[in-house]
Amino acid sequence: MASYDDVLQYLSSLDYPADKADVVREAEREGAPPDVLRALRALPPVDYANGAEVARSAGIEAAPEAGPAQRAAQAREPHTRVAQHLRRI
Repeated sequence: MASYDDVLQYLSSLDYPADKADVVREAEREGAPPDVLRALRALPPVDYANGAEVARSAGIEAAPEAGPAQRAAQAREPHTRVAQHLRRI
């Protein structure tokens, strides 16, 4: 399976914004392995602002070391710490 770093490695010289065809073409030019190319060919046909956006759209997480239980707990956590002072306005 393609990792976040793999995707970014093969797209490091790509100029953004780039569309799906540009992304796939660049990865092929850089010699990306089949699993990376498969993930990129499955991308939605939109313009991408950067490599991180490409990786997220390909369903590759930046922090794969977080297990499913940890990600579920983070999703349930109310984000009260973020901009709490603005919520009272």
